[in-house]
Amino acid sequence: MCKSKFSIDCFRSLARLLVVLPVFGALASFTGHGQVPELAARSGPSTAQGEQTAVLAGGCFWGVDAVFKHVRGVTSVVSGYSGGRAATAQYEVVSTGATGHAESVKITYDPSEITYSDLLTVFFSVAHDPTQLNRQGPDRGSQYRSVIFYANEDQRQTAQATIDQLNKAKAFSAPIVTQVVPLKDFYPAEGYHQNFLARHPDYPYIVYNDLPKLRRLREQFPALYKQ
Repeated sequence: MCKSKFSIDCFRSLARLLVVLPVFGALASFTGHGQVPELAARSGPSTAQGEQTAVLAGGCFWGVDAVFKHVRGVTSVVSGYSGGRAATAQYEVVSTGATGHAESVKITYDPSEITYSDLLTVFFSVAHDPTQLNRQGPDRGSQYRSVIFYANEDQRQTAQATIDQLNKAKAFSAPIVTQVVPLKDFYPAEGYHQNFLARHPDYPYIVYNDLPKLRRLREQFPALYKQ
């Protein structure tokens, strides 16, 4: 992932940015105009009281963070690291790919406005490509793997059912490689990574990799999109 200051690694990544981004047009939209059968894992508004959280990893957290900040019912999104130890939850160390961490986002949402399964639909359809193993776009390494970190049994069952149904429906041209693992800890990333797209909309990595995700969110899920 490009850093907030240009470096030789950043320019190497920019050289790969012309790779065509996948378009997940096969996934159903919330307005009912999709091409995939209704997912049994989806549910109506929850009766749960109070805000809930979801922790997801889908490549560089800049773009995933930005997508979910524009989803109705989401009250906050924090970029960070999950899957490793507190001692190694720093960007420079995580970037080695040897810590077990994945760049992740912690999503806080109102379950009376949006369900966990609907968050997963956005995750699979516009936030990242769930068929890429230990990489995402121009970024390579286990820290960019696709992961759903579940906090309870309901989240685990919903995540696994969604993946099984999407694979059965052949929603993608390759199998989904997203891991479904228990959430142990989430460590917020450094301040300069937070809300990165909103603060640096003209940054080349953002322009080529992440702004298209926001366009897809707005086009595919207009009922969920918020400014």
